[in-house]
Amino acid sequence: MALRSAPHVPTKGMAHYGLRPSIRAPLPGCDAAARRSDSLVSYLMIVSREELEGSLADIVRNVRDPRAGILGPESIAWRVGGDLAIFLGGGRAALLQLAHPMVAYAIDHHSKTRADVLGRFQRTFRHIFAMVFGELDDALHAARRVHQIHTRIHGEIPTTIGAWRAGTPYHANDADALRWVHATLVDTTIAVRLRLGATLSRSDLDQYTIEMNRFAGLFGIPRALLPGSWADHERYMTEMLASDRIAVAPVAREMATFLIGRSGGPQPPLGRLTELLAAQMLPPHLADAFGLVASPRAVAAGLATFAPIYNRLPARLVAIPAQVDAGRRIAGRPPSRVAAWTERQLFGLTGRVTGK
Repeated sequence: MALRSAPHVPTKGMAHYGLRPSIRAPLPGCDAAARRSDSLVSYLMIVSREELEGSLADIVRNVRDPRAGILGPESIAWRVGGDLAIFLGGGRAALLQLAHPMVAYAIDHHSKTRADVLGRFQRTFRHIFAMVFGELDDALHAARRVHQIHTRIHGEIPTTIGAWRAGTPYHANDADALRWVHATLVDTTIAVRLRLGATLSRSDLDQYTIEMNRFAGLFGIPRALLPGSWADHERYMTEMLASDRIAVAPVAREMATFLIGRSGGPQPPLGRLTELLAAQMLPPHLADAFGLVASPRAVAAGLATFAPIYNRLPARLVAIPAQVDAGRRIAGRPPSRVAAWTERQLFGLTGRVTGK
């Protein structure tokens, strides 16, 4: 059953989206008028290029300095997500995303991650870094590029898993799936910061949530689906994690095994570290579903030793290379060769995690 274009159906509080019936659980935040109340039939909300361009136009109107991009050095988003520590949450974020069957099967059917781990990692983060730290034009270009790539990623969930029945269509530009991926990044960044002892007020968390909605806008996620506060975000995460919309499919568990270096041969030390951190930071039921081997005492002791040392390091030593170059660009300076070297080393770690 191929995914086809569908008529536009108006929904309250959001732009018109191409909607196609699909057998799936009702979407949190989706207006009741846009779904069937007598069954689990709901709709894909595929973000069209027209809706994306409308979202990008809203972002452009609210950017004060195009050189600083959509966020800029004064943002909380740069402060909490601009250093190398965020990669401690890489395993957690990836597995949370894979726990959404639409995401898992889209990656399984269309991604070349297993064959080209380094290339996949580089492409993904170059797009993300351009969106978060790039000039406005770079962010917009990356947004359009990612959206175009996503238009080719669609198919069907082949087996029933959780609330998702066999034959349910998926699409990489589905607003609900995009919302989940975005939420996992927001949630994981804060989870890492708190694990490292950061002090973030409720006002900080609210501001961070609102700032990151600009990042969500680069994917065309409608405002009606985005949180207006950290409490809204927490509510959404709690609801999703407690529902059967989040369910670890066999392909998700298989990919998780690959990502932590347990798909064959001895597990690399960095793969084991990634597994330990993910097991500690994921909800227990998901860690169990992915078959992660945990060691809570070892992780707690390791973080207790690591955090005070890391937090005393100068910002220039731990900044993400993309943020370093962004700061230099805004100051009228050329890119840093040291940052470029650091980025190459960072990308090279992917093979040392998976063993591939």
